[in-house]
Amino acid sequence: MKTIILYATKYGAAAEIAQRISSQLEGSSVYDLKQEGIPDLTEFDCVIIGSSVYAGMLRKEAKSFILQNAGDLCEKKPGLFISGMSEGDGAGIFKANIPGEVLEATKVSCILGGVFDPKKANFFERLIMKAVSKQSDYMSTISDEKISEFVEAVKAADSI
Repeated sequence: MKTIILYATKYGAAAEIAQRISSQLEGSSVYDLKQEGIPDLTEFDCVIIGSSVYAGMLRKEAKSFILQNAGDLCEKKPGLFISGMSEGDGAGIFKANIPGEVLEATKVSCILGGVFDPKKANFFERLIMKAVSKQSDYMSTISDEKISEFVEAVKAADSI
């Protein structure tokens, strides 16, 4: 299965998750949506797209790419992941950010964790994190278990 993994990130957590997914999917390629030269999606059997989330919104690069490629994505039945500190499955975030037809065609979607690094965060991000979660130190909620479950769900959906 030839797989492309595309991601949009602000501080690197979505990139880290994309690399961890790639390490479990033989024949996969990873691309940053901010970069030029993303291959044609028709060259791939499977498309996975991930984005960090801030205030319930996907990164603009991810949202634009999904909107521009909705037709091709529907044919590929994409896998979608969110990098964020939220708990749960992210259904509301996906619904608010992904066109309905793409969401209906999606084979698997979930939140795979996030990272809060106060050294990378700006003043307001540190202030919000401290107020909301009482957290001011480095914290990672990236889950290798959830990543493995995500990869297995992608593989299972492609074998149907």
